[in-house]
Amino acid sequence: MVDLFLAAFVMGLLALGLRRPFIWVLAYLYIDIVAPQKISYFILASLPISLIAFCAAFGGWMIADDKRDARFTWRQGLMLVLLLYCGATTMGADFPVEAADKWGWVWKALVFAIFLPLTLRTRLRIEAAVLVMVLSAGSIIISGGIKSMAGGGGYGMLKLFVNDNTGLYEGSTLSTVAIAIIPLICWLARYGTIYKPEWKVRLFAIALTFACLMIPIGTQTRTGLLCIGLLGLMSLRFARHKFLFAALAGLAVLAAIPFLPDSYTKRMDTIENHQSDGSASTRVAVWGWTLGYVQDHPFGGGFDAFRGNRIRVETRHTEGSSNNVSVDVNETFDQARAYHSAYFEMLGEQGWPGLFLWLALQLSGIWQMEKLRARWKKRTGRHEQWQAPLANALQQAHLIYMVGGLFVGIAYQPFVCMLIGVQCGLWSYLNRIDRPQVKRIGLKISDQPKVLPA
Repeated sequence: MVDLFLAAFVMGLLALGLRRPFIWVLAYLYIDIVAPQKISYFILASLPISLIAFCAAFGGWMIADDKRDARFTWRQGLMLVLLLYCGATTMGADFPVEAADKWGWVWKALVFAIFLPLTLRTRLRIEAAVLVMVLSAGSIIISGGIKSMAGGGGYGMLKLFVNDNTGLYEGSTLSTVAIAIIPLICWLARYGTIYKPEWKVRLFAIALTFACLMIPIGTQTRTGLLCIGLLGLMSLRFARHKFLFAALAGLAVLAAIPFLPDSYTKRMDTIENHQSDGSASTRVAVWGWTLGYVQDHPFGGGFDAFRGNRIRVETRHTEGSSNNVSVDVNETFDQARAYHSAYFEMLGEQGWPGLFLWLALQLSGIWQMEKLRARWKKRTGRHEQWQAPLANALQQAHLIYMVGGLFVGIAYQPFVCMLIGVQCGLWSYLNRIDRPQVKRIGLKISDQPKVLPA
């Protein structure tokens, strides 16, 4: 039954694209985020629906879409340079087979992020892209939130639609994205036009936000807790009563602590003392190895270069009171451990040039959204109220990703590439409609040249 429903839904989206080709762009967003072909047992699993939607989105835009308002921004140029650079490092990768496998999905994520802004030439299209991204991620998040409430969570144990540890189905990645979309949920609930703001929309937004907050608890990821903390700090920026907001947030946290599972609180305790946790100690050791690796390979080792590492991991377990403390030191060796950080992922795989390109892409997005917010925040026109809040929501989502990326290898995460594409589309659209109008000075009738009769 699930197979038939998914097949009918996806085929329906593709069929609607025959009348409105932009729907194929939205269909690809949904397919790339949810991966219904992995959920399906037969129909969609036997079809290359991701490739079909990818080609349809490009073909529909090339053949039927209006391109007069399409603009190629310099951030799209940065992504293009990064794409070409990644392709060059892939050809000389330390592990050619593994690098080719990763290249197979990275290039699609980057190419689609470069292409997406060209299609977002109206407010409706920008909102539709944001809505589909939020609801697609929300379909996974709602399932995970319900299971977390029912006590089915745990580190590496929360079962989602598929038993897969890639994409948004990986716990730390899902936690980061779940918290990152909360500002976008709030924007849609307040300024949306596809689903106009009313009590049912607001109620669903509150429920979805609660599910997003449950994901870090269900997955028991430390990354999610840090992202929640950052979201709280950023919310203070626009709170009217900052001290009251901070006090209420603190009371909410204190009230929630007794209801948290012991396994969650124990895992969060390792944030303070990472040496007592094998996973955290391994990450630090891999980061140290990466810094040493790029000294000899400044241009990186290509995708999956971490497979060449061999590290020594030292963990310390402290027992006893302050007067009688015993420290148990254990030393183990490991190899081929992943970076567990987007920053070190870029550094190890693409070297210093790739890291600088990637950082320029991320930081310029935060700067652009801040510039848009500052430009539009004081405008009071009827159709000038949504721009600054959307720029702010996209900026907050990006900052949460930047923090989550410190501890998760999501440098090329397709969802984040889509987010960057929406930022580029919003930047291009608002700059185009806000272009200074050429003032024409009209001549008075008495000043107009008289035409003498022949």
